[in-house]
Amino acid sequence: MLDKFTQFIERHLAGPMEKLGSQRHLRAVRDGIVSTLPLIIVSSFFMILAFPPLPQDWGIYQFLSSHATTILLPYRMTMYIMSLYAAFGIGFSLARSYKLDGLSGGILATTAFLLTFTPINIPPEALDAAGTAGFVLPMANLGSAGMFVAIITSILAVEIYRLTDKSKFKITMPEQVPPAVARSFEALTPTLIIILGMGAITYYIGFDWHTIVAKVVDPLVSAADSLPSVLLITFLTTFFWSFGIHGASIVGSLARPLWLQLLEGNTTALASGDVIPNIAAEPFYQWFIWIGGAGSTIGLAILLAFRTKSEFGSKLGKTALIPAIFNINEPLIFGTPIVLNPILIPPFIIAPLLNGVIAWVATSAGLVNKVTVNAPWTLPGPIGAFLATGGDWRAIVLNILLIVLSILIYYPFVKIYDKNELEKENQPVTE
Repeated sequence: MLDKFTQFIERHLAGPMEKLGSQRHLRAVRDGIVSTLPLIIVSSFFMILAFPPLPQDWGIYQFLSSHATTILLPYRMTMYIMSLYAAFGIGFSLARSYKLDGLSGGILATTAFLLTFTPINIPPEALDAAGTAGFVLPMANLGSAGMFVAIITSILAVEIYRLTDKSKFKITMPEQVPPAVARSFEALTPTLIIILGMGAITYYIGFDWHTIVAKVVDPLVSAADSLPSVLLITFLTTFFWSFGIHGASIVGSLARPLWLQLLEGNTTALASGDVIPNIAAEPFYQWFIWIGGAGSTIGLAILLAFRTKSEFGSKLGKTALIPAIFNINEPLIFGTPIVLNPILIPPFIIAPLLNGVIAWVATSAGLVNKVTVNAPWTLPGPIGAFLATGGDWRAIVLNILLIVLSILIYYPFVKIYDKNELEKENQPVTE
């Protein structure tokens, strides 16, 4: 039965999913957004510094909170305007996939994105308390709120770049001209088209990119922050992995823009002192569902290391345990293997689903803080959960309880797996 199902998956699903994962535009979006993660991770810690998990009557807490506005400035110039950086990354990656100059592609994409903004002119007589006057940009749409506009305009800009290059509708310099100078002149034509075209659409036609795109994607963002969405994303990720397809890559490419919008909504609310609105940002998955890696395999690693009698299972567990603590589980996925293994696939799918339900209920009930920090994914689970929730000690307890739950779910299946491995090892060797 499993063999027939596996053949069906490989024939009808594996190929299309792999093609989807390698599709150049989706890959460019994924690479562009992933390129912003160092900024997001580092700037997130300024949230902890501005709102430290310390008693409010401590002097250090009062000092930091009184200077929160200044402390948060690095955050506001990085994660708060992440779409600006993502636009460059998307343009760079997509241009390189077409064998075009990546730097030109990134600059054109950033230009197209910025041309969706209408600067607000503050006259001198309307000076605010900080003395700001002149043209200012609405920074909110430079953050996650503008991510989908950045994706659309970045792809549009690079496609214009590609068409001008393919049609030879460009300025070609002699070979003696330095390459950097030649590339700059080659980019003149697409630059002219993009500036005139985007400028006309935004400023002369009056097309409000951000309002219109927001109305289109708002249902997607709202749906992403729901328990059914969490369970669907969790199931699809482990389901694809069960057949050797990189589930996190495929599902993450589609879901990450939504996750980032949810996370940035939380950080903005925290910085403003408002109620934190969203549960299902990406750190929620990382620290309460994917503990030890996809499939919540930290429980599998612990059982293999300490509760197996077979030589293979024990050695594999001891080898894979340290990587699993740091959320690296490829040794387990391909070593046991979990892929196409009818014994280990059920807990591989069930454990993260149950973790997701419990974590959702605990978070929605206010038993654990909602995530506001994108902590480095290679941190051990309890530490990452503590940091991701802004220093909530209850997140450590929840993370440990979910690890125990994953151990209990994997236990009966590991017993069967270990018994089979023992039987293989005890079989007499035949010439």
